[in-house]
Amino acid sequence: MTPAETIRQALDASELEYDEPREDAFFVKLPGTHKLATMTWLIIGDHSLHVEAFFCRRPDENHADFYRFLLEKNGRMYGMAFALDDVGDVHIVGKLPLASITPDEIDRILGCVLTYSDENFDKALERGFKTSIQKEWDWRVKRGESLANLKAFASFADPANRS
Repeated sequence: MTPAETIRQALDASELEYDEPREDAFFVKLPGTHKLATMTWLIIGDHSLHVEAFFCRRPDENHADFYRFLLEKNGRMYGMAFALDDVGDVHIVGKLPLASITPDEIDRILGCVLTYSDENFDKALERGFKTSIQKEWDWRVKRGESLANLKAFASFADPANRS
Protein backbone atom coordinates (compact mmCIF):
# COMPACT_ATOMS: atom_id res chain seq x y z
CA MET A 1 0.00 0.00 0.00
CA THR A 2 1.34 3.47 -0.86
CA PRO A 3 1.66 6.15 1.85
CA ALA A 4 -1.25 8.04 0.25
CA GLU A 5 -3.46 4.94 0.35
CA THR A 6 -2.49 4.34 3.98
CA ILE A 7 -3.34 7.92 4.95
CA ARG A 8 -6.63 7.82 3.06
CA GLN A 9 -7.54 4.54 4.80
CA ALA A 10 -6.74 6.01 8.23
CA LEU A 11 -8.72 9.21 7.58
CA ASP A 12 -11.72 7.30 6.28
CA ALA A 13 -11.63 4.90 9.25
CA SER A 14 -11.57 7.88 11.63
CA GLU A 15 -14.43 9.51 9.70
CA LEU A 16 -12.48 12.78 9.43
CA GLU A 17 -13.28 15.46 6.89
CA TYR A 18 -10.43 15.99 4.45
CA ASP A 19 -9.55 17.19 0.97
CA GLU A 20 -6.77 16.18 -1.37
CA PRO A 21 -5.97 19.51 -3.06
CA ARG A 22 -3.03 17.99 -4.91
CA GLU A 23 -1.28 14.66 -5.24
CA ASP A 24 0.27 13.42 -1.98
CA ALA A 25 -1.25 16.26 0.08
CA PHE A 26 -4.15 15.92 2.51
CA PHE A 27 -5.87 18.82 4.29
CA VAL A 28 -7.62 17.40 7.36
CA LYS A 29 -10.16 19.00 9.69
CA LEU A 30 -9.70 17.91 13.31
CA PRO A 31 -12.76 18.94 15.37
CA GLY A 32 -11.95 20.18 18.86
CA THR A 33 -13.53 21.56 21.99
CA HIS A 34 -11.50 24.65 22.88
CA LYS A 35 -10.26 25.32 19.38
CA LEU A 36 -13.26 24.39 17.28
CA ALA A 37 -11.21 23.04 14.38
CA THR A 38 -7.52 22.44 13.77
CA MET A 39 -6.79 22.34 10.06
CA THR A 40 -3.86 20.03 9.42
CA TRP A 41 -1.72 19.31 6.38
CA LEU A 42 -0.29 15.85 5.76
CA ILE A 43 2.19 16.17 2.88
CA ILE A 44 4.04 13.15 1.54
CA GLY A 45 7.60 13.89 0.49
CA ASP A 46 10.30 11.70 -1.03
CA HIS A 47 11.42 10.35 2.34
CA SER A 48 9.11 11.77 5.00
CA LEU A 49 5.60 12.86 5.89
CA HIS A 50 5.36 16.54 6.78
CA VAL A 51 2.63 17.37 9.32
CA GLU A 52 1.60 20.99 9.87
CA ALA A 53 -1.33 22.63 11.63
CA PHE A 54 -2.04 26.31 12.17
CA PHE A 55 -2.32 26.98 15.93
CA CYS A 56 -2.80 30.75 16.29
CA ARG A 57 -1.64 34.06 14.93
CA ARG A 58 1.28 36.05 16.30
CA PRO A 59 0.51 37.22 19.85
CA ASP A 60 -0.47 40.83 20.49
CA GLU A 61 1.21 41.08 23.87
CA ASN A 62 3.19 39.32 26.59
CA HIS A 63 5.48 37.72 23.99
CA ALA A 64 8.06 36.28 26.38
CA ASP A 65 5.50 34.43 28.52
CA PHE A 66 3.55 33.31 25.43
CA TYR A 67 6.60 31.81 23.71
CA ARG A 68 8.00 30.35 26.94
CA PHE A 69 4.69 28.56 27.51
CA LEU A 70 4.88 26.97 24.05
CA LEU A 71 8.59 26.12 24.25
CA GLU A 72 8.05 24.35 27.58
CA LYS A 73 5.44 22.17 25.83
CA ASN A 74 7.80 21.19 22.98
CA GLY A 75 9.92 18.84 25.07
CA ARG A 76 6.90 16.71 25.98
CA MET A 77 5.35 16.48 22.51
CA TYR A 78 5.42 13.33 20.37
CA GLY A 79 6.72 13.74 16.83
CA MET A 80 6.14 17.48 16.54
CA ALA A 81 6.71 20.90 18.09
CA PHE A 82 5.36 24.42 18.14
CA ALA A 83 7.11 26.58 15.53
CA LEU A 84 6.84 30.08 14.07
CA ASP A 85 6.45 31.08 10.45
CA ASP A 86 8.07 34.14 8.88
CA VAL A 87 5.40 36.53 10.24
CA GLY A 88 5.36 35.05 13.75
CA ASP A 89 2.19 32.97 13.50
CA VAL A 90 2.35 29.70 15.45
CA HIS A 91 2.06 26.27 13.86
CA ILE A 92 2.42 22.70 15.11
CA VAL A 93 4.90 20.93 12.81
CA GLY A 94 6.52 17.53 12.53
CA LYS A 95 8.17 15.06 10.19
CA LEU A 96 7.86 11.30 10.20
CA PRO A 97 9.78 8.81 8.08
CA LEU A 98 7.60 7.29 5.37
CA ALA A 99 8.54 3.82 6.65
CA SER A 100 6.64 4.58 9.89
CA ILE A 101 3.39 5.46 8.12
CA THR A 102 0.68 3.03 9.19
CA PRO A 103 -3.02 3.65 9.87
CA ASP A 104 -2.29 3.46 13.62
CA GLU A 105 0.55 6.00 13.35
CA ILE A 106 -1.60 8.41 11.32
CA ASP A 107 -4.31 8.09 13.98
CA ARG A 108 -1.72 8.65 16.73
CA ILE A 109 -0.10 11.69 15.11
CA LEU A 110 -3.44 13.34 14.31
CA GLY A 111 -4.59 12.64 17.87
CA CYS A 112 -1.44 14.35 19.11
CA VAL A 113 -1.97 17.38 16.86
CA LEU A 114 -5.53 17.72 18.13
CA THR A 115 -4.53 17.27 21.77
CA TYR A 116 -1.68 19.80 21.59
CA SER A 117 -3.83 22.32 19.75
CA ASP A 118 -6.99 21.91 21.81
CA GLU A 119 -5.46 21.60 25.28
CA ASN A 120 -3.12 24.58 24.89
CA PHE A 121 -5.33 26.95 22.92
CA ASP A 122 -7.13 28.78 25.76
CA LYS A 123 -3.95 29.10 27.86
CA ALA A 124 -1.98 30.47 24.92
CA LEU A 125 -4.70 32.98 24.04
CA GLU A 126 -4.88 34.17 27.63
CA ARG A 127 -1.13 34.86 27.55
CA GLY A 128 -0.90 36.47 24.13
CA PHE A 129 -4.29 38.09 23.55
CA LYS A 130 -5.68 38.98 27.00
CA THR A 131 -6.32 42.65 26.27
CA SER A 132 -8.00 41.90 22.93
CA ILE A 133 -10.24 39.28 24.53
CA GLN A 134 -11.23 41.71 27.29
CA LYS A 135 -12.08 44.38 24.70
CA GLU A 136 -14.09 41.85 22.69
CA TRP A 137 -15.98 40.83 25.86
CA ASP A 138 -16.80 44.46 26.67
CA TRP A 139 -17.87 45.19 23.08
CA ARG A 140 -20.20 42.18 23.00
CA VAL A 141 -21.76 43.06 26.36
CA LYS A 142 -22.35 46.65 25.19
CA ARG A 143 -24.05 45.44 21.98
CA GLY A 144 -25.95 42.57 23.63
CA GLU A 145 -24.03 39.98 21.57
CA SER A 146 -23.44 36.37 22.63
CA LEU A 147 -20.50 35.60 24.91
CA ALA A 148 -20.77 31.84 24.29
CA ASN A 149 -17.41 31.38 22.59
CA LEU A 150 -15.68 33.62 25.14
CA LYS A 151 -16.90 31.79 28.26
CA ALA A 152 -13.55 29.97 28.60
CA PHE A 153 -12.00 33.40 29.25
CA ALA A 154 -14.54 34.67 31.79
CA SER A 155 -12.01 34.37 34.64
CA PHE A 156 -10.10 37.34 33.23
CA ALA A 157 -12.39 38.87 30.56
CA ASP A 158 -15.52 39.46 32.62
CA PRO A 159 -15.16 42.84 34.35
CA ALA A 160 -16.54 41.28 37.55
CA ASN A 161 -13.39 39.10 37.70
CA ARG A 162 -10.79 41.72 36.71
CA SER A 163 -8.52 43.12 39.38
